[in-house]
Amino acid sequence: MRKRPELLCPAGDMERLKMAVAYGADAVYLAGTSFGMRSFAGNFSPEELPEAVRYAHARGVRVHVTVNTMPRGDEVGKLPEHLKHLDRAGVDALIIADLGVFTMAGQYAPNCERHISTQQSIANAPCASAWHALGAQRVVLARELSLAEIRVIRDNTPPELELEVFCHGAMCVSYSGRCLLSNYMTGRDSNRGACAQPCRYAYALMEEKRPGEYFPVFEDEKGTYIMNSRDLCMIDHLDDLMDAGVDCLKIEGRAKSAYYAAIVTGAYRHVLDEVAAGKPIDPVWRDEVEHVSHRHYATGFFYGYPGQYTASSRYIRDWQICAVVESCDEEGNAVLSLRNKFACGDTVELVGPDCKPFLWTVGAMEDLEGLPLTEPRTPQMRFRAKLPQYVPPMSFVRHAVELSAE
Repeated sequence: MRKRPELLCPAGDMERLKMAVAYGADAVYLAGTSFGMRSFAGNFSPEELPEAVRYAHARGVRVHVTVNTMPRGDEVGKLPEHLKHLDRAGVDALIIADLGVFTMAGQYAPNCERHISTQQSIANAPCASAWHALGAQRVVLARELSLAEIRVIRDNTPPELELEVFCHGAMCVSYSGRCLLSNYMTGRDSNRGACAQPCRYAYALMEEKRPGEYFPVFEDEKGTYIMNSRDLCMIDHLDDLMDAGVDCLKIEGRAKSAYYAAIVTGAYRHVLDEVAAGKPIDPVWRDEVEHVSHRHYATGFFYGYPGQYTASSRYIRDWQICAVVESCDEEGNAVLSLRNKFACGDTVELVGPDCKPFLWTVGAMEDLEGLPLTEPRTPQMRFRAKLPQYVPPMSFVRHAVELSAE
């Protein structure tokens, strides 16, 4: 039986961590409030991070922490204490892009594995082996590699060196995320966690002697999306990724919602387990990745040039969360927390950890004082409802709705 890769999932904050764990992550990756590449993800304060590690470890889930910015000279003085804190917290691995940070991590966080970030653009076996010789336990390969190139790296690197690849999520148009466009256009440094994603903007041409007149570079009347990249989705090809010999499959998305963390983790968990066991894939799990907000999907560079979607940079948003289940007994008596309005008589879906989606025509609801509700309205309000069956905590009530931008 082939080795089943680790499923590494995003955890932008404690809620997202709990969702990823509940829906089947083998490991989660997150950041403290400094030295991480997603400064707008929420992240974990020095007090929250040990709590996050304890929560994950109690459920058999590893914790990887990103320390993958390229720190400037006036920032490195803060690194030793940060690294010591991560080491004391029991973090399993650090994801690192800078050689100096890598060296300091070996000194100040000796109990943490050192993994090399995709930003190092590791695209060949000698580079991967060199990092291993320096003490890296794992390398996150460049996103520009094909499956054939990954196989060559696997065949020509020490077997104890682990190979990690991204399998799902947003793709950066720049080489391994090394981009200065955001710096130039907005002053936000993409290599220090503050990318404004200007590659998603709609661009037009302005002629020198006609100020204020805009001409499409040409796609449609709104401009062009010549730098827009599609989202990566390899859920249909996990068999090929396993055959290539990768040790870890990574889902992008620390800045995305708790719902995204849950649904995408659950989908990949079930499909990966079915592929590893040689069982037919239940199409219901493949369909789940269509139920989160995403751009048009592609298979990245794994099978060659992926092409671009240049009609727009809009997200496809066909589903909306109505509520999250906090508790539920065997008879379906549940306490829920409201996210978006829905009402008695609506037909919605329920989906949860190890719980396939099923339809529910909403019946009677009541507030926690027992007063009847036909339509809960207050955001985050807690209320009771009778569900058709038991569902686990952290299940979602959702409904189909067209939210995609024009």
